[in-house]
Amino acid sequence: MKSNRKDFLKAGAILAAGATLYTPTVKAAINTINQFTNDGLFVLPKLPYAYNALEPFIDAQTMEIHHSKHHQAYVNNLNAAITKEPSLKGKSVEELLASINKLPESVRTAVRNNGGGHWNHAFFWQLLKTGTKPSEKTNNLIIKNFGSMEEFKKQFEKAAMSQFGSGWAWLIKQGNQLIVTSTPNQDNPLMDLATVKGTPIIGLDVWEHAYYLKYQNKRADYTQAFWNILNWEKVEQLLDA
Repeated sequence: MKSNRKDFLKAGAILAAGATLYTPTVKAAINTINQFTNDGLFVLPKLPYAYNALEPFIDAQTMEIHHSKHHQAYVNNLNAAITKEPSLKGKSVEELLASINKLPESVRTAVRNNGGGHWNHAFFWQLLKTGTKPSEKTNNLIIKNFGSMEEFKKQFEKAAMSQFGSGWAWLIKQGNQLIVTSTPNQDNPLMDLATVKGTPIIGLDVWEHAYYLKYQNKRADYTQAFWNILNWEKVEQLLDA
């Protein structure tokens, strides 16, 4: 039997994380990310669409492997780390990521890599949907921060392309300002060790497993295809949170 312990986690995350943990993101993502078994271990969230729903931009085989193998592995490894440190059981992913530097050294790297992997992927799945467009409000906000939608996309694609090796490209919110940044591996802007901190609004997975079956080494093609499946409705919800 699964439960998300919604009220407990909302209160715990907000009280524990303070200024480092950005509560709008917690509220927007908590229902899908922080699902637990009865013994306090994380559960792989189901996708809100079929594996073939994003074709031709992301193929069904990639989505199935990415979700059921890669994301599941992050959940399994995160649970293994938590089992070694029972004091971490019941904490939301956001609480764990906001205090990486304070975690027991024996599990710090495992939680950083796999807690980040779990959060990043659960967030990413929510951002994918065909057929949406930015609203006038969102478009105006992008223009206010970047000068034009074209300039924003250019900066975002540059962040994705210039991330050496594996990592993520992000659009984040800092107060009223929108910023494009990137992180290595499974790090994200919620972590206390992040170079640039903020509330994630858009995140793009640029690990090769996210695109290699269809795009091979052509990360640029994958990055540009992302705009066809970005869920602008979710982006607006996150911007308004």
